[in-house]
Amino acid sequence: MIKSLLISSALLLGGSMLACSGAAASVTSIPDPAVDEALRSGQKQTMVLAGGCFWGVEAVFEHIKGVTDVKSGYAGGTGSASYDEVSSGRTGHAESVQITYDPSKITYGKLLKVFFAVVHDPTEVNRQGPDVGTQYRSAIFYSSDEQKRIAQAYIDQLNKAKAFPRPLATELSALDSFHAAESYHQNYLVNHPNEPYIVYHDLPKLANLRKEFPDLYKE
Repeated sequence: MIKSLLISSALLLGGSMLACSGAAASVTSIPDPAVDEALRSGQKQTMVLAGGCFWGVEAVFEHIKGVTDVKSGYAGGTGSASYDEVSSGRTGHAESVQITYDPSKITYGKLLKVFFAVVHDPTEVNRQGPDVGTQYRSAIFYSSDEQKRIAQAYIDQLNKAKAFPRPLATELSALDSFHAAESYHQNYLVNHPNEPYIVYHDLPKLANLRKEFPDLYKE
């Protein structure tokens, strides 16, 4: 794996990339969204987010109460989408996750709060930690006017409150399609918990989720 080779090389060279990984796994205390949907019964809902390498993003949302399924994949580009094609940076896709949730237990806005607070650094442009390129950009792919309204209002709210030291770089785009990633990418953290990239870049995100959102965290 490209990411694993990068981290392994950093370890051999004295850990030069580990500082980037640690920074990307920091936690930021931010307000709840002022605009959100209400908890309601009904069919399960889906949302698609991009926040760097999909391994860690997937892992965080798999540990949130009310989330019923998380799938790694690709969104925001054109044409076919495979790991090799997307990693080239030429297709326009971003590594993304499709999150299915129960709207009677958690809201779209609350999930966005987790996304901004612990999943990634939303002020970074086309990179997260050691991963660089448009495929690692921060993005929200909305599938309804309601999702767009809530996401835009929250971005504006966080920027106005100066919740982060820099303005959010998160792209807000209509979801055209979501392509599921190859099977070996699914549940990657669960299947490779001791891999250096996971240990230094993604496990800290789960620790921050547990610390910042104890009421939402599930084992």
